[in-house]
Amino acid sequence: MYYNKNKKAGETQHTLMLPRGGEVVGVVVKASGASKFIVMCSDKNERTCAIPGRLKRRFWIKEGDIVLVKPWPVQGNEKGDIIWRYSIMDKTLLKQKGYDIQK
Repeated sequence: MYYNKNKKAGETQHTLMLPRGGEVVGVVVKASGASKFIVMCSDKNERTCAIPGRLKRRFWIKEGDIVLVKPWPVQGNEKGDIIWRYSIMDKTLLKQKGYDIQK
């Protein structure tokens, strides 16, 4: 977890979501429409990923965004779900933690 040391009154703490339990970090290569995206993952697999219905209106994804992908149990090397979108600030924190992020 990452906590802001210079916290001012009214600010919230920023938590960095790290991959766990088979999840991988990836970069969105192409938007395929209908909330589907082509994502190049850190395990060198290119997956067709979708945003699950419960998360569709929570965040907007565009090409070049860094996302957290949960591969499907079946066809896990080809398909997955996008469960988190990282901010620009998170990109440097992920690199410091040792996650391979390439655009």
